[in-house]
Amino acid sequence: MSEIIIDQEFKWLLPALDAAAYAWLEENIVEHGCMNPLVLWNGILIDGHNRYAIVQKHGLPFNTIDMEFDSRDDVIIWMISSQISRRNLTPKQLTFFRGLHYNAEKRIITNESGTNQHSEVGYHNDNQPKMEPTRIKLAEQYNVSPITIIRDGQVAKAITAIGETSPEAKRKILSGKGNISRKQLRELSTKTNEEISETIERILDGTHEGRRTQNPENTDRQTPSGSALYEQLTLETFINRIADDFNAGIKNLSINDDAEESKAALRALINTLEDLYRQI
Repeated sequence: MSEIIIDQEFKWLLPALDAAAYAWLEENIVEHGCMNPLVLWNGILIDGHNRYAIVQKHGLPFNTIDMEFDSRDDVIIWMISSQISRRNLTPKQLTFFRGLHYNAEKRIITNESGTNQHSEVGYHNDNQPKMEPTRIKLAEQYNVSPITIIRDGQVAKAITAIGETSPEAKRKILSGKGNISRKQLRELSTKTNEEISETIERILDGTHEGRRTQNPENTDRQTPSGSALYEQLTLETFINRIADDFNAGIKNLSINDDAEESKAALRALINTLEDLYRQI
């Protein structure tokens, strides 16, 4: 068997097991053997990093299976999807993984007309089925709003940047011990490397403040710029979309004689509004 390659991005993609969970896994593998095969892509380990460390430590046999993917981003999406179904994740971890998924999908899909980096170049077929925008597709998959998916992408970008410098700071954030809010992480996604490094230091020494205090000298409403303007425009677009959906839903309620379907339609509208309220 060829030597298994450990890719650090893949290794640190998922939150580490706590000490008790790792000890239980190690005891189970030592007693019963490594029952589940390790998953490889082009010789790179993409599933089973903890199991691999344990079998290497104790010199135990193990099996592997190979999977085929078109790109690293496809691998990341598979890893996220498979792990979310296995683990009980915290809200911040779920935010991170949804954001990773969104960012990976955006890198794969080069436009929203139905073509991507693997499609034939130079020939456009008007009959080609249109793809839903990535944020819409993932919002439906994860049962959240499109604006949540966009914000998750910003959070994931910031946490990934932090992890490249300090895996320990990343672990603290994902475990809930980093004392940094999702809003602060979104803001950090557009900051310089120096500002990110300063935040990392505060997270590691425990001095980072989870909530940013308002500057009393700057309480006047200012015109947003850069990423803040983009976020405001995105919010306005989403509100307009909700208004259109709400009007259409009310019309459907007025002509629908099925009480259960009417309640389901109304509940969907209420859930959307509540999710937007929590995000503002």
